[in-house]
Amino acid sequence: MFHRQGPTLRELAVQALSSVEHGYDLLAPKFDYTPFRTPDPVLKAAIEQAGPPGSVGSALDVCCGTGAAMRFLRPLARERVAGFDLSQGMLDEAARRLSNAPGSARLEFIRGDALDLPFNGEFDLVTSFGAFGHILEQDEPRLVRGIARALRPGGRFVFVTSHPPSKLHPGFWLAKGFNAAMRVRNALWKPPFVMYYLTFLVPRARALLEAEGFSVEVRDGILPEPFTPLSTVIATRK
Repeated sequence: MFHRQGPTLRELAVQALSSVEHGYDLLAPKFDYTPFRTPDPVLKAAIEQAGPPGSVGSALDVCCGTGAAMRFLRPLARERVAGFDLSQGMLDEAARRLSNAPGSARLEFIRGDALDLPFNGEFDLVTSFGAFGHILEQDEPRLVRGIARALRPGGRFVFVTSHPPSKLHPGFWLAKGFNAAMRVRNALWKPPFVMYYLTFLVPRARALLEAEGFSVEVRDGILPEPFTPLSTVIATRK
């Protein structure tokens, strides 16, 4: 739910009528007080699947936002944790919030488009949380290729998604309704704001990752309540 320190309805409306980049620049100071931010228990439990503290050399969080996942990645990494995001406002907020984060790995904040990741075999671990709804389906293979390229051989890509929901579940139709409204908004208003639900679900993610040469493990039931229905995916680059 929204927090009293979070954005007003007017601020959310302005964001919704902006581009993705500008919208998140506007939202950055209050983003952590919205339900759009992945909760800490999910981040902690998922990142713990990557190994104990100090078990990786370097880690990258794609679409890092205000750096919530980076806080849990830093103790895991010995050398370097990089946050990559389209929004400079979000990166500035991440740098501010992580100034005293536990761990000794060097922190980097890099602005850019997730569809054009500028890395080649630099990371042992890549994560991404809450970002797949901002990637159009036709662009997902490009995202996966960039992540594969960023990883060293044997490196892992860890993220949280879900299995396809039942069509009998109310959430399925709420998500479909939201997606339909967003398509209408983007047809009538420019610039577009890409944000959709039910994206990069387990079957689709597995197929794309395996096509790019990853081995894929799906771990169900490891997240704390009420997030237990979500799946943690660990994809290892061969």
